[in-house]
This record gives sequence, structure tokens and C-alpha cells, in this order.
Amino acid sequence: MRAHQVLPLLLLLLVITSVASENASTSRGCGLDLLPQYVSLCDLDAIWGIVVEAVAGAGALITLLLMLILLVRLPFIKDKEKKRPVCLHFLFLLGTLGLFGLTFAFIIRMDEAICSVRRFLWGVLFALCFSCLLSQAWRVRRLVRQGTSPAAWQLVGLALCLMLVQVIIATEWLVLTVLRDTKPACAYEPMDFVMALIYDMVLLAITLAQALFTLCGKFKRWKLNGVFILITTFLSLLIWVAWMTMYLFGNIILKQGDAWSDPTLAITLAASGWVFVIFHAIPEIHCTLLPPLQENPPNYFDTSQPRMRETAFEEDVHLSRTYMENKAFSMDEHNAALRTAGFSNGSLGKRSSGSVGKKPSSNLGNRPSAPFRSNVYQPTEMAVVLNGGTIPTAPPTHTGRHLW
Repeated sequence: MRAHQVLPLLLLLLVITSVASENASTSRGCGLDLLPQYVSLCDLDAIWGIVVEAVAGAGALITLLLMLILLVRLPFIKDKEKKRPVCLHFLFLLGTLGLFGLTFAFIIRMDEAICSVRRFLWGVLFALCFSCLLSQAWRVRRLVRQGTSPAAWQLVGLALCLMLVQVIIATEWLVLTVLRDTKPACAYEPMDFVMALIYDMVLLAITLAQALFTLCGKFKRWKLNGVFILITTFLSLLIWVAWMTMYLFGNIILKQGDAWSDPTLAITLAASGWVFVIFHAIPEIHCTLLPPLQENPPNYFDTSQPRMRETAFEEDVHLSRTYMENKAFSMDEHNAALRTAGFSNGSLGKRSSGSVGKKPSSNLGNRPSAPFRSNVYQPTEMAVVLNGGTIPTAPPTHTGRHLW
């Protein structure tokens, strides 16, 4: 009987011991069924992985949102100078999204596949972003100096050709070290990794120099785009100097070895991606989506320069029939007034020979019963146009056409 009571107790102790050993081997914050390769994504003891993961994830979401906004608003972009670099914007956002995605490859643990992805995509994605920045700097320089930008296919073609050079360099490095020398993909020195990125540094330096020339030109409306390109490249240069110094010399001086290599590279990717988004992608997309501004809007109140009509008034302004009838009626009324007063054609203002030396009669019957033509209010063509085609009334102080 005692043997039957001791056996269940031993089984219970065995289960408790196995669970305790699993909890001891599992990192705090991760589940029991998580592969050890992805422990850094949720390990609360190594907090850097969670922080960089959150920053990179937020950057990826913002980048996708910018791409969606640009895609939705694309049919409403009417300015051809703003519509030409839209494909280049998509290409730059795609490279920035790749930087945020590559950050996760430096958080998880290394293996042959992960190391190959790291070595190939690091230089290629940065080459894509720097090539797009160089194409943008070329475009803005043309806009500032000449007012016109290169065609869209020229901008995209330049960026892709410049990126293709780094693709060849990265492929050759992997083929020579992994396939020919049969070395593991993770067996490389930090100096070899940096030397494979010399072309990216050259692109960054050329872009910075090109961005300086975007500040010189007569078309000032595009200079703000050049300022943002200059800020983006300058901050990228500072980031590259910082991470290469830390990656090559800082870890050795601090005696950390390879422990801080992956955090250094992961932080570099996340920081560069946010610099690209904040200082280039958002300002460029905002400028692209703004409605076009009129450089010289017409000033209808400017009377400093006289404006002569090129065509007759009757050709572009059709007077109403009522105005034409009123005009004819006023002519008949004027002629009737002259006949009533006893004036004939050509005798206006003349006196008869018998009336010389006589006092003017007090009888008003000789005076015309209707006012003369000069005192009849006749609106000008501009008055008819400003009044919407209807005949305006005479002003209270009207005394004649020569005063109106």
C-alpha cells in the first residue's frame, strides 16, 4: 500500500521539476513555445530589442500610410512639376520601408539565412534611398535654376541605375566569400562589412554636395525642397559616422565584443528610417499634394497701367434689347424737342435777323420742352457691364455726360 501512495507523489514532483526547468530556460516576457531565435523580440531582460522593435514597427506603419495617401491623392495632382517625381517618391518610401523591415533581422539571432540577408540588403536599401535623394537633388536644382524638372523616367532610371551598382557589389561579396571560399555567411569581420559599403558613402557625399547647389537659383519657391534634402543628407552623414565609429572601435574600447554589434546596427536602421520619413518623405508629399499657386495673380484694382481693349465692345458684350430700344427712344425724343423749339438742322444756336437788338421774351414756349441730348443720362459701356447687363440709374449729382 505504501508503494502505491509514493508513486503518484514521485510523478507529481517530476512534473513540477520539468515545468520549473522550462520556466528557467525561457526568457521573461516570452511564451513557452517560442523558438529561441526570436527571444530578443519579447525578452524583458534585454529591453533594447523591444524598444527598437516598437520604433521600427511605428516607422513601417507611417511609411505605409504615406504610400497610401500618395496613391489615393495621385489623380488630384494637376501640376506637372509636382506629378513627375511621384514614382520617385514611391521608390524612396519602398526603400525606407525596407530599412524598417531589415531592423528586425538584426534583433533576432543570427543564422546562415539571416546573415546573408543582412549582408546583402543593408547596402542595397541604403543605396536605393541615397539614389532617390540624389535624383531629387538633381530635380530641385533644375527647378531652382530653370523652372523645369527632368522627366519622370529620367529620375527613376537614374535612381535604379545607381542602386544597381551596389547590388552588383553585394552579390559579388557574397559569392566570393560564401560560395567560392565556402565560409559561413556569419563569419565576416566588421571592417569587411564597412568596406562593402564604400559606394553608399560616395552616394551620400555626392548627394550632400548636390543639395548645396539647390539653394542657388532665381526660382525661390523650390528652395525649401532643397533645404529639406540638405538636412536629410546631413543627418544621415552624422548617423553613419556615429555607427561606424561605434561598430569598428567603440565595442572594442568598451570591451563588449559582438554583444553590442547587433544593437548598434539595428538602432542605425531605425534612426535612418525616421530621418528619411520626417525630413524628406513627409515634406515632399505635403508639397506634392498642395494645390498649385499662381505666381502672378491678376490685380483688378491696379490702375497704374492703362489697359487698352483689343476688340470692340460689341464683339464680346451683348447689350440688352431694352437698352438699345431706350437709346433709340432718347434719339427720337431729342429730335422732337428740337422741332418743338423751332430749330432746324444746322440752325442750332443761331438767331433770326429780326430778333437782333430785342429783349428776350418772357414766354417760355420758344424753349424746348425736353432736355437736350447733352443732359440726358447715358450709361457708358463699363457701367452696363458692372451692372450685370441692366441699365443703371443716374447718380444724384449727375449734371451731364461729361461729368459721369
